[in-house]
Amino acid sequence: MISHDLAIVGAGPAGLTAAIYADRAGLDAITLEAGMFGGQIAQSDMVDNYPGIESISGAELSERMHAHAESLGAAFTSDSVTSIEHDPATGLFLLTGWSETYQARAVILSTGGSPRSAGFEGEDAFKGHGVSYCATCDGMFYRDKLVYVVGGGNTACEEADFLSRICKKVVLIVRKDHLRAQAALQEKVTLNPKIEIRYQCAIKSLSGEGMLPQTIVLKDTATGETQTYTHKAGSFGVFVFIGMIPASELAAPFAQINGAGEVVANEDMSTATPGFFVAGDLRQKPLRQVITAASDGAIAANSAALYLGNLVI
Repeated sequence: MISHDLAIVGAGPAGLTAAIYADRAGLDAITLEAGMFGGQIAQSDMVDNYPGIESISGAELSERMHAHAESLGAAFTSDSVTSIEHDPATGLFLLTGWSETYQARAVILSTGGSPRSAGFEGEDAFKGHGVSYCATCDGMFYRDKLVYVVGGGNTACEEADFLSRICKKVVLIVRKDHLRAQAALQEKVTLNPKIEIRYQCAIKSLSGEGMLPQTIVLKDTATGETQTYTHKAGSFGVFVFIGMIPASELAAPFAQINGAGEVVANEDMSTATPGFFVAGDLRQKPLRQVITAASDGAIAANSAALYLGNLVI
């Protein structure tokens, strides 16, 4: 068993920032990450709203954060935490990973979330074969082809703009009669000649005879009327960007989870269990951006340091 003052689970912007602040606070901390550093942001084509950096790819920003943490001496381990236990008598947390068991006096859970499915018929059947949730990952498969993008928020507009640079045409499918994205993003997509916006519209079904979809049925959310479009297999794709499902399962025994699956935390990122903190997109919050995740990570690490400093051993 490996023992530390603090275990940080997840190395997205929240976890990476927490690692930086934990090291600066003199804590013996370990950051556990099963995937890529940066989490979802590492798959973003461009970040242009992070203060002090006018434009940078999500992958580069993630690597800079990771490199910064390592330069300060922060420790990272590639492992996936499958369960967390807590002993109220000692205050110790026991984290079980795929390859090792870790003991810590405090935990920061910063596991982010996973893309939310749209729920149309055929979505699951064509995942990875015509349906995608990452434009940076899969956009090149649709060079000079048609793509449908589902969503009306910031991410959908950002990814629709990115795909318009690669694809022949982008049809943005918006369930409501308006976009929910920030004004600058709305202007960007509405003025883009390669993007067609279909308001009060949803995908009803996706179907095909083989591995790839050929027919897409769109539904008018106001009237219920449908339109069917048939394309050659492999000539089009669907990208879904309608939010994230918080990865809050590990927090369930220690914190309140709301109806949306988000962890309810205090302003200092503490929860109902002393020593258990959360940060980033898994918690209930009004805005999910790199800057807010990083802020959460800094606050959580500071709160963890204060908590550990007040412990009586």
